[in-house]
Amino acid sequence: MLKKYFKYILILLSFILIIGCSKPENSRKGLIAYSTDNTPISYSVYGKADTCLVFVHGWSCDSRYWDLQVPAFISKYKVVTIDLAGHGHSGSERKKYTMDLFGDDVAAVINKIGAKKVILIGHSMGGAVIAHAAKKLPQKVVGLIGVDTLHNVENRYTAEELEALIGSFKKDFQKQAAGFVLSMFQPGTDPALVDWVASDMSAAPSVPGISAISEYLGEFVSGDAAGIFKQVRLPVRIISADLWPIDYDANRRHMLSFNAVIMPKTGHFLMMERPNEFNDILADTIEWIME
Repeated sequence: MLKKYFKYILILLSFILIIGCSKPENSRKGLIAYSTDNTPISYSVYGKADTCLVFVHGWSCDSRYWDLQVPAFISKYKVVTIDLAGHGHSGSERKKYTMDLFGDDVAAVINKIGAKKVILIGHSMGGAVIAHAAKKLPQKVVGLIGVDTLHNVENRYTAEELEALIGSFKKDFQKQAAGFVLSMFQPGTDPALVDWVASDMSAAPSVPGISAISEYLGEFVSGDAAGIFKQVRLPVRIISADLWPIDYDANRRHMLSFNAVIMPKTGHFLMMERPNEFNDILADTIEWIME
């Protein structure tokens, strides 16, 4: 199993080397913007096109989860990857890690780099984050692309269900996070990738992780998961695995427009599991929004 783990690490490193060798001269990594609460937000910028693609990771992940997308898009677009507060290299001193504050993190980066035409791309919890970010940038964001997220914004949890789930994370964050991650892969997925993601996410800091998942799922208790789209009148497209059903009608009751592309027999981390196919679909989706 260790051999498979290191095999996947080597694959990731090879893509990082490709990025390093092929990036435009004005590519900048390890930059910092400051969010509304003065939390330092780490981000990287590649390319210099007018249209800016901003990639936002999911819960207990970071910008590395987009490493296989950066080299595919830097020749045509400006590409930005971000570590949300409490994740990756960004600051982690917040009391609460809400979707609205994460939206501030994204907005702070976009405003700092001066981007004027932006497509936000968010994986998992990042789907909620990009909606909140778009609310803050109505003159800059032209569309939202969710990656295995926003399946049904009308889905509801009870406060009791949320409390029970959060209680299990508080009891043993590492064990619960690992099990949570493992449930989101399909049979037959490369074991090295499964091990890497489960190990990486379960090793994430527990305080931001527990707060973020509580705040994220809390929007499905309060109804804010759907309500945010009253303020965000943009086209929404998602690229989704077939693990969970999509309620098109529910989403269209709240969004300006909504549609989805399904990648069958793929798990939650489809951009890492089948990156070439995913990148082709993402490229088509970006073109659709641009048109």
